[in-house]
Amino acid sequence: MKKYNLMMSDPVVGFAKNALINLPVPASISLLWNKGFMMSMTLVLQIITGLFLSMNYVPSTEMAFDSVIHIMRDIDSGWMMRYLHMNGASLFFILMYIHILRGMYYNSPMKFPMVWGSGIILLLATMGAAFMGYVLPWGQMSFWGATVITSMISAIPYVGKEVTQWLWGNFSVSQPTLNRFFSLHFLIPLVIVALVLIHLMLLHKTGSSNPMGTNTDYDKLKMYKTYLVKDVTYFVVLMVLLVTLCLMDPNLLGDVENFNTASITTTPAHIQPEWYFLFAYAILRSIPSKLGGVLAMVAAIVIIAILTLKKSSKNNKFNPVKKFMFWVFLVTATLLTWIGANPVEPPFSEIGQVLTTIYFTVVMML
Repeated sequence: MKKYNLMMSDPVVGFAKNALINLPVPASISLLWNKGFMMSMTLVLQIITGLFLSMNYVPSTEMAFDSVIHIMRDIDSGWMMRYLHMNGASLFFILMYIHILRGMYYNSPMKFPMVWGSGIILLLATMGAAFMGYVLPWGQMSFWGATVITSMISAIPYVGKEVTQWLWGNFSVSQPTLNRFFSLHFLIPLVIVALVLIHLMLLHKTGSSNPMGTNTDYDKLKMYKTYLVKDVTYFVVLMVLLVTLCLMDPNLLGDVENFNTASITTTPAHIQPEWYFLFAYAILRSIPSKLGGVLAMVAAIVIIAILTLKKSSKNNKFNPVKKFMFWVFLVTATLLTWIGANPVEPPFSEIGQVLTTIYFTVVMML
């Protein structure tokens, strides 16, 4: 009995119990409220698969591409580990974007500003880890994507060139850059785990929202069994879909240029990042000024943090104008993703500029 009480008094066990068993949850929440649990499980999957991949990966400009091929062809189940990790990143971003959109639709920034702010920091950290991980295979698109994106830092007045060279560790993307990106890609997920715990603690301090937008203090259920069983069931279904994608068409979300090793003498016809960065990349391309494009790209992500500064009112939940603006925002972001995947030429350039204007205008009106 003493041993049992000691285990229950342990802070880690106590946190897990309060988060997964005794947590009071509004009875009216829907499927949209389980994305946090889904992302947590996907993050665990990413860390485990990434750990196994790092055991055979060689962070060398001469051997990185071949080491990935070695993992795919020679390591037992290495191909599955690589595809789970690669497509798991896309899954994580899909869940994160749905999670953010749900929060925007139900006015979470105004109701829970601290929770929303920690979520924005999580988004930025995840984007950083994903970008660095995309560079590691040292394929043609990975190399040139890293070159284009990191060179944008040089647009910062006075210190841009020095900061860019410091990040590269050289005068171009090369061996020191790959070493740094590999180290940071390994360390940032640990920071993300810490941020997730902070995000959860802030959320549990205020409690979850609900689709009714009402006070649910008198209508709550424990996380276990009802919601935990549902969340685990949905996660299993999600994993089945992920494994199916890895078995049937694992490179569906990738770029064919990454089947070629990086070459400094050959430039791809159309340089673009992964699909989950395309909306920001389209905004970057839509601004003629290099510095203006960089600022607009950063602002496209950070601007949703200003939603916490708006005053909340009882009518926000049922405001038809705001709901219409939300759907305009969603359609605009989707079209920007499509524009980012197309070449920089008419009419895509002009459409991108119009959509960029609509994007920032709509966010300010939400």
